[in-house]
Amino acid sequence: EQMGAAVLLKQFESILGAPLDWQSRPEPERAPTGIAELDSATGGLPRGCLTEIVGPASSGRTSLLLGVLAAATARQEVCALVDAEDAFSPHSAADAGVHLSHLLWVRCGHSAEHALKAADLLIQGGGFGLVVMDLGDTAPHTARRISLASWFRLRRAVEHTPTILVGLARQSNARTCASLVIECGRHAATWSGARSVSRLLRTVEVRAQSTDRRKQCSPVFTARAI
Repeated sequence: EQMGAAVLLKQFESILGAPLDWQSRPEPERAPTGIAELDSATGGLPRGCLTEIVGPASSGRTSLLLGVLAAATARQEVCALVDAEDAFSPHSAADAGVHLSHLLWVRCGHSAEHALKAADLLIQGGGFGLVVMDLGDTAPHTARRISLASWFRLRRAVEHTPTILVGLARQSNARTCASLVIECGRHAATWSGARSVSRLLRTVEVRAQSTDRRKQCSPVFTARAI
C-alpha cells in the first residue's frame, strides 16, 4: 500500500511539474465546557466542528448542555439554541448560570426539518460562538430521517468559523460528520426515605464517554434534585 501511494504521488508530481506538499488539517481551537473532568477527557469542544451530545432521558445530557451554554455565555459569546420540540426551560437555564441576554432561543414547533434549516441559516449568518440544535425530545426515527448529506452540509458550513456546533439527541445521527461525540448515561441515583413509602430523589450521578479519545470520566458531574 505504501509503495502504491508513493507511485501515485510521483505520478501527480510529474503531471503538475512540482512536488506536492501534503499538509494535515490543523488541530481546531477548543473551548472549555465548564466541566473540568469533561474538559480533561476531550480537551473541550472544537470550534469549526460538529459535536454531538447523546444519551437517553435522565442521562444528564440536558444538564451537560446547560453547563456548556453557561460557560459560553460567561465568556460573553452570543449563543443560539434551536429547539425542535419546545423543550427548553429558560428558568432552569438561568438557574444553571446561563446568561439569557446572550442566548437566542429559536422555537421550531415540533419540526426537526425546521430545526435543521434554522441551524443552517444561523451558521451561514455568522456571529455566534455556539449554535445548538436540540433534538433531545425528537423521536429517534424522526431524527434519523435527517440525511447524512444534510449533516455534511452543516459540517461544511461551520468549517473555518469560530462557531461551535452542537447537536443534542438520544442517539448519534451525524455519524462520521461529527468530530466529537459525547455519550451520556446515568450511573447511580441517591434517594431518601424508606422503600415502602414515597421516596425523594436527591442526586443523580452521570458519566460521559468521548468517542474522540475514548477516555471515560467518572463521574463527570452530579445533577442534584431541587
